[in-house]
Amino acid sequence: MKSGLALAGASFVAAQTKAMGLLPTGTKKNELPTGSHPTARRKLGTLDVSAIGLGVQNMSRTYQTTIPLRSEMIRIIRSAYDQGVTLFDTAEAYGPFETEKILGEAVAAFRNKIVIETKFGWNIDPQTGQWKQPALNSQPEQIRRAVEGMLRRLRTDRIDLLYQHRVDPKVPIEDVVGTIKDLIHEGKVLHYGLSEPGVQTVRRAHAIHPVTAIQNEYSLLWRGPEEKIIPLCQELGIGFVPWSPLGVGFLTGAIDANTRFAAGDIRGGESRFSPENIAKNLAMVELLKKWGLQKNATPGQLSLAWLLHTKPWIVPIPGTTQMAHMLENTTASSIVFTNDEFIQFNKALSAIKIEGARLPAFVESLSGVEAPEIKQSHE
Repeated sequence: MKSGLALAGASFVAAQTKAMGLLPTGTKKNELPTGSHPTARRKLGTLDVSAIGLGVQNMSRTYQTTIPLRSEMIRIIRSAYDQGVTLFDTAEAYGPFETEKILGEAVAAFRNKIVIETKFGWNIDPQTGQWKQPALNSQPEQIRRAVEGMLRRLRTDRIDLLYQHRVDPKVPIEDVVGTIKDLIHEGKVLHYGLSEPGVQTVRRAHAIHPVTAIQNEYSLLWRGPEEKIIPLCQELGIGFVPWSPLGVGFLTGAIDANTRFAAGDIRGGESRFSPENIAKNLAMVELLKKWGLQKNATPGQLSLAWLLHTKPWIVPIPGTTQMAHMLENTTASSIVFTNDEFIQFNKALSAIKIEGARLPAFVESLSGVEAPEIKQSHE
């Protein structure tokens, strides 16, 4: 359960207009200009960041349950900055606490030149790091405790972008955003966002204080956000940050029909990676390899380039514990689809159906949750 909660964070949308990533919303806000292409810098709301960020989730414990060498993780983070990466993603749940510590140490020398995003929302004891029940806790006092711990671990005086990691079904979003507004007034938080939220919860939150970004799983392997969340971002001018933009490694070609997962690897509990479904879903990887030859790109780079071309306010945060993979990922912004190529690629995509669910059921149940309404006083 612990690894599943830390990760928390299907079939394709059939309509070809959605498959093309050009979703009509009746508004020109956040629109992709004709003929435009990915650039090295992007906007999440008003926040300026690199077109591709770096997720550090697995830098304390990989999917395979191994413990990476801390000094090498710090070297990767610093090298990413040297490559132009300015958006770094972590969360209190990763470790718990450990990746925030790693990131804080790694970026100390250039802290003021980057954007750090982290996440609260779990019922984690701030002293011991032990998970408690219920698993979610976004009570105002817990948010404040979480932020104080984040500031210490990240060695900073403010969090650039603070997400609610999952919507708490027991706490009105008005109470959550009210607390965040207070933290913004105090200078401890600069921007905020929501991860895997319900649509109406986003609208309610945005009405109180503008939401800078939504963070959801989104990739060629899982395109669920195209149905409601991406159109919502389009409408409201909210940035979108895909987690697992490489399909937890599947879209890089590292997983094949013979792959089996180590005990504790959350992918082993996802039916999209069952032996029978992996064999079917490899059609996606074969398409990426084919196009990779045409575009002189790896399957992973092509996957990231597709996300970048889909909308100009999408900023993927691929994670890795290997230097070579980080360098490969960060150069994906230089790969450009022409408009004709994008149409052709998406036409081929529409013929591929991904089999299996994206997450174990108990993790999936935490996504798309709507926060409760504020209780009205009868006095």
